[in-house]
Parts: sequence; structure tokens; C-alpha cells
Amino acid sequence: MDELAGGSWLGVNASGVVAAILNREGTLGPEAGKRSRGELVLDALDYADAVDAATALRQINPHAYRPFNLVIADNRDAFLISHRDATSDAPATLDPLPEGLSMVTALDRDDPRSPRIHLYRPRFLTSAPPDPTTGDWSSWESLLASRDREFGAGVGGAMFIEADIPDTPAGFGTVSSSLIALPSIEHAERNPIWRFASGSPESRQWEDVAFPWN
Repeated sequence: MDELAGGSWLGVNASGVVAAILNREGTLGPEAGKRSRGELVLDALDYADAVDAATALRQINPHAYRPFNLVIADNRDAFLISHRDATSDAPATLDPLPEGLSMVTALDRDDPRSPRIHLYRPRFLTSAPPDPTTGDWSSWESLLASRDREFGAGVGGAMFIEADIPDTPAGFGTVSSSLIALPSIEHAERNPIWRFASGSPESRQWEDVAFPWN
């Protein structure tokens, strides 16, 4: 939960709907007269189905929120809602996420202009995906802890961004990491799994968040 504005940037409900929101480039933080983007995560989690949630959230007033990327998914469908320009009357766009790996940052999906996507998308593609059946999440846990960044890429090129290094913007840094697995349609009776870690890679321990979630 965002303790300042009361919303959230990531959540899962008891029906297995996941919602996660990111600021678009150049729109970090609140703005006077705009509603908190964190409200949209909670709004999405009021639905039991990703299709219904995405259809409803696309209808937002484009002037009410600063620009964002909002991912909504369940074990059947996944969508990206992008609100690119708060000064325009253009509605937010709604795009299905294709099967396979997608990376979303402050730019468009899989946008190579993002230093993080440019460096890490190939690493995710070539690493072993987590195996929730055996409890092996190690490959992606290691990637999420990585401070590697390309020369000249700036702090945003790392997966784990340290808030106390000289070129980090004030109030910006990685405070936690999550890995979420949803059961397949064939095993819909199984619960989602949410792996959570708080703090720096050296000190943090990955733990399962207890189900059910509200």
C-alpha cells in the first residue's frame, strides 16, 4: 500500500487477478489536481476477471491521472493499458499482452530505448523461468537482484536500483521485489503464489505471501 496516497502499485486478489502500475517516463510522483494512479490498481482488483477489469479501467478520464502503464492479468488473459498524455483528450490504449515474455517499464512494452529492457530482456529470455512446482525461483530472483547496467545507461538501467548512489534521483530506488505465479487453467483449483522480498539483495529473504488476499 502507498502510505501517502492510499493506493498501491501491485496487488493480487482472491480470484487470481493481478494488477501492477508504473509511471510513464518523466511523470514520477504526484501532481496537484490529479488523482493517485495507485487507485487504479485497487479498482482493477475489484473485478474477478482480467477482461472485465481491463475493459472498465480503459474508460478512465485521461485528464484525471498522470500518465501510466497498467498491467492487468489473470490465468487466461493479460493486458497493458497505457495512458501516454494527460494534456490530450485521447483515451488510454488497451493492448493484449502476447504469449511469452513482455517487459514493461516507463516506456512502451519491450521498448529498446529503455536501458533496463535493452540489457535485461535477453537475459530473461535465456534464463530458466521459475518452476513453482519444484519451488525453484532462483534464476529470476538473481536477475531481480542485479545491479548490472550498461555503461552510460544511468541508474535506471539496473534491475535493482540503489537509492543512495550519486546519480539516483531523490526518493527513487528499489524497495521490494515480487514474483507472482498464477495457476494454469487446467489447475485452476490451485492457489496463486506470490514471492516477496524487501530490502537489498544482500539482506533480503524471499518469502511466500500467505493466500488468500483481499
